[in-house]
Amino acid sequence: MPATHRIEQDFLGEKQIPNTAYWGVHTARAVENFPISGTLISAMPDLIRAFGFVKKAAARANVELGALDGQLAQPIIAACEALIAGKFHDQFVVDVI
Repeated sequence: MPATHRIEQDFLGEKQIPNTAYWGVHTARAVENFPISGTLISAMPDLIRAFGFVKKAAARANVELGALDGQLAQPIIAACEALIAGKFHDQFVVDVI
């Protein structure tokens, strides 16, 4: 039977992260330690789409400035386009502050 979790580590130690998560140990710790509002960012699709637009523009600008290789920028831009299209919003598991 395949594992349902992976182990990630930070300076505080190891933590189990679901294999389906695109996020990692730092997000897991934020979920545990900062349940401030009770409302997840995933409940705000317009905000997530805005993140996608901003990150996509930043990737393009950094390519133009020579600070980011164009080939490295392509998967970043593709991920941003997925967010803008409404995909992976469930991966935003941290509370809105």
